[in-house]
Amino acid sequence: MIQINNKTNAMRILDKAHIPYRANYYTCDEFIDGVHIADMLGQPYEQTFKTLVSTGKSGKYYVFVIPIAQELDLKAAAKSVNEKSIELLHVKDLKNVTGYIRGGCTAIGMKKPYPTVIDDSFLRFEEIIVSGGALGVQLFITPDNFIKATGANHAHITTA
Repeated sequence: MIQINNKTNAMRILDKAHIPYRANYYTCDEFIDGVHIADMLGQPYEQTFKTLVSTGKSGKYYVFVIPIAQELDLKAAAKSVNEKSIELLHVKDLKNVTGYIRGGCTAIGMKKPYPTVIDDSFLRFEEIIVSGGALGVQLFITPDNFIKATGANHAHITTA
């Protein structure tokens, strides 16, 4: 379990760039999915975002950030990064590619800077909730600061 004083790599990156955020620590003995965590913490699904990593037909990696209860539209996502097609990265490869584990994956501070696209729905919020880079840690960050930290573009990339 993460102690309140421990900073994740994502937090250190935000601190170094002087990008404001708020951290939320919670107990996570077993990660099921983001919806389960939002239910446990009483957070709105549409304001809480999950990070998905994919591989394009070209072999390049891409990161997509969408609301936790939504599904990624693979065609729209591929189009947003100028790929013919993409497929989601298998969970067993996640740590090797990103440095993060399932449930603690964030677009901030991956091993390498991969092209990142966040769903347009984030524009509705003054603050979004994303993983903090470890199980049991969330970051509350403004959409503008998320883009500043990740270099993300935005597009409509969900199926609904």
